[in-house]
Amino acid sequence: MKNLLILIFTFFIGYAHAQDAIKKVIVETYYVSDAKDATDTTGGYLEPGSKTFRIYVQMQPGCKLLSVYGDKDHMLKISSTAAVFNNRSYGETFGKDIKQSYYHRNTVALDSYLTLGQTTRKAASTYFGVLKSLDADGSFIGGANNDGGSSLVPGGLLTNNNALAGLALTDADGMASMANVESNWGNLGFLDLTSGEDSTIFGSTKTGTSFESNDAFLSNTGVMGVIPDSNQVLIAQLTTKGEISFELNVQVYDPIVDNSFRSFYVAQGRDTINAGEKTITKSSPYLKYPASCGCADPNFLEYNKKYACSNMDSCKTRIVLGCTDVNACNYNPEANYNVVYMCCYPGKCYDRDISLACPSDEPVLRLDVYPNPAESMITIQASPGNNHTETQYAVYNYFGKIVYQKDLGVVNGKVSDNVDLTNFEPGIYVVRIITGNATDSRMFIKN
Repeated sequence: MKNLLILIFTFFIGYAHAQDAIKKVIVETYYVSDAKDATDTTGGYLEPGSKTFRIYVQMQPGCKLLSVYGDKDHMLKISSTAAVFNNRSYGETFGKDIKQSYYHRNTVALDSYLTLGQTTRKAASTYFGVLKSLDADGSFIGGANNDGGSSLVPGGLLTNNNALAGLALTDADGMASMANVESNWGNLGFLDLTSGEDSTIFGSTKTGTSFESNDAFLSNTGVMGVIPDSNQVLIAQLTTKGEISFELNVQVYDPIVDNSFRSFYVAQGRDTINAGEKTITKSSPYLKYPASCGCADPNFLEYNKKYACSNMDSCKTRIVLGCTDVNACNYNPEANYNVVYMCCYPGKCYDRDISLACPSDEPVLRLDVYPNPAESMITIQASPGNNHTETQYAVYNYFGKIVYQKDLGVVNGKVSDNVDLTNFEPGIYVVRIITGNATDSRMFIKN
């Protein structure tokens, strides 16, 4: 039984989502410009109603973001349906290069740029992007901190408190200092190698709507989020009147992966392991935006890992594990996903007692466990063939260890009992009941 449970659990985990370093990508509406912001001509005309978006990659705790890239097999794409705004006076291609003093000027804080976490630096303080809703140290941009732009607007610019953007920039600037500073920055495909000029959508030389490249990267020694548990790292800021879309590819340092291998996550492509180059590449549905939604619940046959968000209307057929081989003595007509190791044949029952898996006569004890799969509780019902018998049951985990047991004493008639699953880890379990000399078992899944 123990070996069988381990095999079944291995299958179930393999079928479900393996834990990836990328948990999700967050698109935050950072600011919505208004007519006051449009008065500035120093930084360039910013159309009222333009939205500033911030893109964060959220990783598992302990992981570090090493690069954003495009290569010959995986294009890096960042686009908008309208022109992308860049501040032409003090804007930068990379957020790390914007001086903190520049954030006080006109609309510099809305500049479009790429980064790996860092947004500015001043003396010993290095600032990193953080969701405004998680920013606890106030703001040094907008309002009284702003010079009012070319028109010297009283009270400063960037004061619009539009509900679409959540907290006002004057209350939370989405930047926080952090002690760990990444180093060894590198980039390719954005700046002209001779002039250093940026003619992409992240530069102010030429207005554009899209950046696409199979030969570009921004990298450093690795960065984690300001808040370690959530581990959200800012990778881009875009200001535009249009709707944005992107396909990202990132390299991640993952502490649970063999250190000799490098981990890459891509928006499109196959999962591969290249032992020669010591690379692991995985596709992640979260790196494409807008996200594709469908059945993202691995408990259903319609599940597909390409979906980044759930549409429960797409999940129609819940998986029932079992033996679907009609030639097996324990064929289960209700099962819709075959598990080979659950099938028993004369002389072959994978370390189980075939007399229990395939009794020749009707069992004197019949056990039912429901619901299956279960969330917080299961009900155990049994119909003993003999009354006035000592009855007990136990719940085994996938290692064959008893995690719960109960002695029901002498039973007369049907057995019915509930088991609270609150403290049970998700996985596969087996309930085994014994009454007198009769026994029966049923498997169930805890979600």
